[in-house]
Amino acid sequence: MPSIFAYQSSEVDWCESNFQHSELVAEFYNTFSNVTFFIFGPLMMFLMHPYAQKRSRYTYGVCVLFMVVGLFSMYFHMTLSFLGQLLDEISILWLLASGYSIWMPRCYFPTFLGQNRPQFICLVVITTLVSTFLSFLRPTVNAYALNSIAVHILYIVFQEYKKTSNKELRHLIEVSVVLWAFALTSWISDRFLCSFWQQINFFYLHSIWHVLISITFPYGMVTMALVDARYEMPDQTLKVRYWPRDTWPVGLPYVEIIGDHKNC
Repeated sequence: MPSIFAYQSSEVDWCESNFQHSELVAEFYNTFSNVTFFIFGPLMMFLMHPYAQKRSRYTYGVCVLFMVVGLFSMYFHMTLSFLGQLLDEISILWLLASGYSIWMPRCYFPTFLGQNRPQFICLVVITTLVSTFLSFLRPTVNAYALNSIAVHILYIVFQEYKKTSNKELRHLIEVSVVLWAFALTSWISDRFLCSFWQQINFFYLHSIWHVLISITFPYGMVTMALVDARYEMPDQTLKVRYWPRDTWPVGLPYVEIIGDHKNC
């Protein structure tokens, strides 16, 4: 049995041909497409700084975990090692758990918790710890399990979309869902239609997934921040801004707290 550190010790192998550009990098494009995680992670940490100071400094932790996902994904695709696969998938799991802990609206908490966020966070941590250990049992299904979590997130987003008349929030939800759908389509196509893509010498769908999902992250983060603000920051006015300019057709979203408003 090969070492968990050994190259190609993972059972997972993506469509891109191995060691085509370097003897040290198994999947060249799948490896270096993760560079976007190291661009958007620090940038969102900077842009969301005023919000994090006001709402929760754990927001910084989410951005750090996002960069950790990029780092471990890069390591996995560089080596295709079993250790790299587990680090990649487990880091994604904890990134999702951190987002749930901070931004899950209390109205969606399990009934037996009431609306107690500290207890909900404990439940999320325990569930994530158990899931982390279970990930060692059937590593080949981990990626499918992680993507299935999106079903619950989509349910929450859909419910909030129906509730709100906020045009900014509705726009962010629409863009986030479209980006995620394109990203997931790339992931599925690379996984299940590999023979077709190899026939036409197009091996880049998984690397496109990396780029699209890293762009989805800022939109999803700001979407959940706006949803959360409706419940947790009712006396604050949040405005969606776009970096580098609001007037540009394409930009990176973030939230700006422009003041307090109190109901008489």
